[in-house]
Amino acid sequence: MQALCELNYSRLMKLLPDCDTETLVYQFTIADRFTYQIRIDESARYTSTLTIEQNNAGAPDYMKPSMSVRLYHDARMAEVITSQNTGAFAPSYEYPNNKMRQRNEKLMINIFLAEWLQFCMKNKPTVSAPV
Repeated sequence: MQALCELNYSRLMKLLPDCDTETLVYQFTIADRFTYQIRIDESARYTSTLTIEQNNAGAPDYMKPSMSVRLYHDARMAEVITSQNTGAFAPSYEYPNNKMRQRNEKLMINIFLAEWLQFCMKNKPTVSAPV
């Protein structure tokens, strides 16, 4: 998990030229079809909190990924702290559980972030930033 969080941090730093200023919003367009927004919600000396959302008009809400990511600048790591408004993730879950989360839900959502960032880097997003 640590290596994955380090990879996510590295990729986010390539996408965001200025991630330590609060209230900045970056919009990314990929292939003229996918529009994403990264908003810097909080910024402190050692951490920043970002919100990543898909903004495609006409798509139903359940098809619009949304997550909060915490950047740890001193450790050079990025970790998903919430996704789809589900609240914080535990490191692992007993199965079955009341919310029907997978045993490795936290790992899986961080893998999703890694894959999304890889998709962005591969498709060279057009950045209209800051908004």
